[in-house]
Amino acid sequence: MVLCDIAREEASVLIEDLKELGVARDGSIALEQIDSQLSDAADRAEKAARGMPSDAVVWEEVEARTSETTELGGNFLIFMILACLIASVGIFTGSPILIVGAMVVGPEFGPLAGLCVAAVERRRGVALRSLTALTVGFPVGITAAFLFTLICVATGLVDADFKSIQNPLTQFIAEPNTFSFIVAAFAGAAGVLSLTSAKSGALIGVLISVTTIPAAANIGVAAALGNWDDWLGAMTQLALNLTAIVLAGVTTLYIQRKLYERRRRRHMDDGLRAVAGLPSEPPRRGGSRR
Repeated sequence: MVLCDIAREEASVLIEDLKELGVARDGSIALEQIDSQLSDAADRAEKAARGMPSDAVVWEEVEARTSETTELGGNFLIFMILACLIASVGIFTGSPILIVGAMVVGPEFGPLAGLCVAAVERRRGVALRSLTALTVGFPVGITAAFLFTLICVATGLVDADFKSIQNPLTQFIAEPNTFSFIVAAFAGAAGVLSLTSAKSGALIGVLISVTTIPAAANIGVAAALGNWDDWLGAMTQLALNLTAIVLAGVTTLYIQRKLYERRRRRHMDDGLRAVAGLPSEPPRRGGSRR
């Protein structure tokens, strides 16, 4: 076993070298974040590395995080159902607090981020898992909101002529506009930056900024009540948010990836690669990924 401390900025570059040497094939490579360290050598390494540690992207960490959040499992579906049910109550009562709570509970950003990573990294398996989670999770959540609304109407908790657009504090869910797309795009970019920089605190703000879960819940609510104007508005809102998040996320990741590839190309000229028995030319894309 070999242990070494490296600057975060050069982590992915070094890992690619280790993959070329077959370490990932014949053994394993494990990464661990060091929270606190007193070391003059580490300080020198950080100064020698280009860029800032807070801006560095460890692509292997990003791939691992997205792989964990793209799985279609029982917990994912339960969170989708609960989030849509909370949002449904928020729509019935016109409560922004419940709408915000539903946004935070919703797990949909994981597959959306996975889809962005898959598009940039050209990983078909991750893309299929992400799309499966989204195409199954949203219909399940919408169906839960639909059935819940029928139960509420049957028990008298909700009037049969209820229209979500009548609540001024939540009518934005069924009234998409240009700002809906703009805010979702900003949130998608911020979410990807949070994912790549491990700033999980920013992700909460991202979840609160997008209207995917409330829109999905409103689709079920409006369908159950026969409010097709609300239904169309919620469908449009959901489509706008999903499209904007993915486009912004892919664009952000693409720029970050290009910056990393430029760093990687500079590294190829390092004479130490030859000492290690590595070629000066980069391997073909996908050649070091197993």
